[in-house]
Amino acid sequence: MAAIPLAMPQVGAAHDAARAIGVLKRALRPDPAFAWMYPDPGQYEAHFEPFVRAVAQASFESGTALRAGDYAGTALWMPPGTASDEGAFRQVIERSVAPAQRREVEEFFAQMREEHPAEPHWYLPFIGVDPGMQGRGLESALLDHALGQSDRDGLPAYLEATTLASARFYERHGFEIVGTVQAGWS
Repeated sequence: MAAIPLAMPQVGAAHDAARAIGVLKRALRPDPAFAWMYPDPGQYEAHFEPFVRAVAQASFESGTALRAGDYAGTALWMPPGTASDEGAFRQVIERSVAPAQRREVEEFFAQMREEHPAEPHWYLPFIGVDPGMQGRGLESALLDHALGQSDRDGLPAYLEATTLASARFYERHGFEIVGTVQAGWS
């Protein structure tokens, strides 16, 4: 098994962003929040990229989207002072979520926004490792790399965990649970 470089190059050009989102699409396919929001696999395939771009485009624009190796893993960090594109986010939800479920999805994300820290912070909306590359420490490396920057800045870091296993993983990296948001069966 070849070693994966743990240097954390930034994601650069537009085609790099598409590759980074492709890694996340494969890594997060079994995520319960996405399975709840997009119960049809075709919905997930069609709408994952626009959803990620609406939430985390600022990470690409600010140079804080990271990759491990040749896109074995990626983390989309949002630096302090950046935000999701709320207009694009609303459009993605309107176009991609079934009307019967849309209100519940909107309420879920409103609850998530309420939990965000008010003070400046680093935010990690997406992190994932290609399924074939998991279990090699890449997610920890992606996480720790940016947490080092957060520590140097003297600012907190914030993220959401969608499973108990991921919450425990993040706790091992120094995160604390500050709230719980749940909707549907997610």
